[in-house]
Amino acid sequence: MEETQLTPHIAILPSPGMGHLIPLAIFAKRFIAYHNFTITFIIPNDGSPPKPQNSVLDALPKTITSIFLPPVNLDDLPGDVKIETRICLTVSRSISSFREALSILTSTTHLVALVVDLFGVEAFDVAKEFKIPSYIFFPSTTTLFSFCLHLPTLDETYSGEYRDLPEPVRLPGCVPLHGRDLLDPVQDRNNDAYKWLLHYSKRYRLADGVLLNSFMGLEGGAIKALKEGRVPTAPPVYPIGPIIQTGSLDVIDSTGCLSWLDNQPRRSVLFVSFGSGGALSLEQVKELALGLEQSGHRFLWVIRSPTRGAADASFFTVQSMEDPLTFLPEGFLERTKEMGLVVPSWAPQIQVLSHGSTGGFLTHCGWNSILESVVHGVPLIAWPLYAEQKMNAVMLVEDIKVALRPKADEKGLIKRQEIAKVVKSLMEGEDGKRIQSKKSELKDEATKVLSDDGSSTKALSEVAHIWKSGKTI
Repeated sequence: MEETQLTPHIAILPSPGMGHLIPLAIFAKRFIAYHNFTITFIIPNDGSPPKPQNSVLDALPKTITSIFLPPVNLDDLPGDVKIETRICLTVSRSISSFREALSILTSTTHLVALVVDLFGVEAFDVAKEFKIPSYIFFPSTTTLFSFCLHLPTLDETYSGEYRDLPEPVRLPGCVPLHGRDLLDPVQDRNNDAYKWLLHYSKRYRLADGVLLNSFMGLEGGAIKALKEGRVPTAPPVYPIGPIIQTGSLDVIDSTGCLSWLDNQPRRSVLFVSFGSGGALSLEQVKELALGLEQSGHRFLWVIRSPTRGAADASFFTVQSMEDPLTFLPEGFLERTKEMGLVVPSWAPQIQVLSHGSTGGFLTHCGWNSILESVVHGVPLIAWPLYAEQKMNAVMLVEDIKVALRPKADEKGLIKRQEIAKVVKSLMEGEDGKRIQSKKSELKDEATKVLSDDGSSTKALSEVAHIWKSGKTI
């Protein structure tokens, strides 16, 4: 018992959504692999099915345990509430039960720090009660973090909607961002989602430190600006990325896509996936199908049932019982059976991206997927859907220059001809070759920073040393 109490312990509070839990779980696993700590996940409960969360947590080392908080009641929320508001309210309404869980941990472990993600900063006040330092694991881009620190100033100086800003937002070390490309919650300043984001942005400066899921080779300008103090109110930052899932070699190929890839030529297949929460309209599904067919290139498409609402409609929901294949254009599967494979709902993304036959990735621009493409050196087609994904797309296309982006028409629809053109450009054109070369450089850089003497590993060790030293607030 005495040895357990002396082992430094950290608590991790992830906000709802598998896209938030997974990066923190991977962070915890990497941290344990390098440092002698124990960890407890404290999981807010929004009523989502616990099975996917349990599968992630159960796969972690035994030194990482978890506590599920009692479910909060969200019945008062309207049906069209934005995802960000739902997440924020779930965390906010869990604070009292979180306090009880933290009280138990402080009495049974040597608790040295609290780590939250971008939606967990309401818990800072509780950590302060127990004199525990609070850190943010920021699961998106450094550019987004800088923007959040800048948002309170923007809110005070501009009264209209940001999409009408006459000039782009210019952040130190970052690509200029037009108002129309800023993250979804700031596109309607009267919506509760904006008010929550503004509130959280003011609290980010209260963190004792921020763990950035990025590295200098990817976002050097933005990271350097934060480290040099050119971003007012920025807490200390530690770039420890890229933190991504590593694929199991013995994954069950339930969809048959890996064996299908085994029979395709090297770098000949475009992987098409919009992540765990993204969905397209029925009209866009049909245009994408016909665009892939028209391109003449091999493809592996993870398809979901079309949404009748927002692009993030499946973020919190169980996949529709409808067969997504029934929404494809008539005769499409038969006509493309020699060149493509369409699988419903899910594919082992890490194994697909690391496969030698994969030559491109059409992605919704979620940060997890972007980092996975970087680590495996796969060129991108940027197709942002929601959250901060438009900002990510701008960075990928205009700053890092590792992606092409198809243009939508005046109704927001990306037509088949445009899709075919961009696919051909990535898979066989000069732009694709240039992007492949840049991606190969980034892949090497990612390997280097994660090595035992790499900058990300050293940054993680610096944080561990601070926590072990018992530095308190």
